[in-house]
Amino acid sequence: MTAIAVDTVLERAGTGRFQRRLLGVFGLVWTADAMQVLAVGFTVASIAASFGMEVPQALQTGTLFFLGMLVGASVFGRLADRFGRRRILLITVAMDAVFGIASAFAPDFTTLLVLRFLTGLAVGGTLPVDYAMMAEFLPPSRRGRWLVMLEGFWAVGTVIVALTAWAASSWGGIETWRVIFFVTGVPAVIGIFLRFWIPESPLHLLREGREAEAKTVLDQMLVMNGKTGTGTARIELPRATGATGIFSPALIRRTIPMLAVWFLVSMSYYGVFTWMPARLANEGFGFVRGYGFLVVLALAQIPGYALAAWGVEAWGRRKTLISFLVLSAAACLLFTLSTGPVLIATALMVMSFALLGTWGALYAFTPELYPTASRATGMGAAGAMARLGGLLAPSVLVHLFIQDTAMAIGLFSGLLALAALLAWTIDAETRQAALN
Repeated sequence: MTAIAVDTVLERAGTGRFQRRLLGVFGLVWTADAMQVLAVGFTVASIAASFGMEVPQALQTGTLFFLGMLVGASVFGRLADRFGRRRILLITVAMDAVFGIASAFAPDFTTLLVLRFLTGLAVGGTLPVDYAMMAEFLPPSRRGRWLVMLEGFWAVGTVIVALTAWAASSWGGIETWRVIFFVTGVPAVIGIFLRFWIPESPLHLLREGREAEAKTVLDQMLVMNGKTGTGTARIELPRATGATGIFSPALIRRTIPMLAVWFLVSMSYYGVFTWMPARLANEGFGFVRGYGFLVVLALAQIPGYALAAWGVEAWGRRKTLISFLVLSAAACLLFTLSTGPVLIATALMVMSFALLGTWGALYAFTPELYPTASRATGMGAAGAMARLGGLLAPSVLVHLFIQDTAMAIGLFSGLLALAALLAWTIDAETRQAALN
């Protein structure tokens, strides 16, 4: 009986109707997750006013949310490697919808903190598993571009949450946070039903020895893309070389610097975008004021993703990541040197463009560094480091931002430059590499 490698089947299937539908389903929930994450910056002032407290105290909602994401990324990533991607995705999206919507109806601050922690737990579990699973349905020749396209839905979520905050603030009232939290939960509700369509990852099924089920999934994908099935051929999964643990001797030299890059990028991104919405809405510089400009900043992310999607295939994952990190550091530095509104606006737009291009390259690169047995675990560990950065950014840096915003952004420039140096030390380039 003829044996066919799973990547050969994926290349034959290409990127057709099956992958477009997969991208739409994952993209919807990715949009919802972006809205949940960025709602921290858009709701904190309203929460403080609603419950009669200072802004730093209201930021506990963000702290608990990111703490939940940290735990969720670590726990659900490992569970997805053990019990399968599909089951974990259904659980996390359902949690996201239930606790996200419930946040809008919290009767008191303590209840709100609990609900934001549980929502963060769900979002943290969704993000790494989404990417591990999407990567396992894509051919090597186009995997990087499509993973960046999925990350591009983050910009869609950013635009929607900014428009929601803008509309809610225009209506007046002090409890605009309830409107924002309700709207951010709606896409996850829709996503629960759409997720039932997604089959289990064929690579995970093969690793579990369930070849017949993997073959059925691959044939479903081939037929949906207008290609012939696998027939009587056996499907083989390339064997992983060496140990599969993310901290094993074979992988630790890529794991440590990559986790550090995730932490530093997250610290910088959330440090900027947790504080910038409130600052621009209330204390803008000239025309760099209010939610309108925040929408423009969100739109500036889209070409960043587009360039990253092209770069990961044309230049390679590692070079694209380093280039965007250097550009992000330069944009932060430009902000610290800017005095007038035009230069400040330019710096912020380049920052938005470059930081989101950085995320696109990170999400394309990271899942390819690990074998199927530990891919979701690796993404979960990266997600946990990102949430640790998001957790520390608003709480640790609050006093620095209050005293001197330019100094805080200058610190981020240094952190991003360090991240570029660490990315340079990663001992792999995964462009068009087969997953094992």
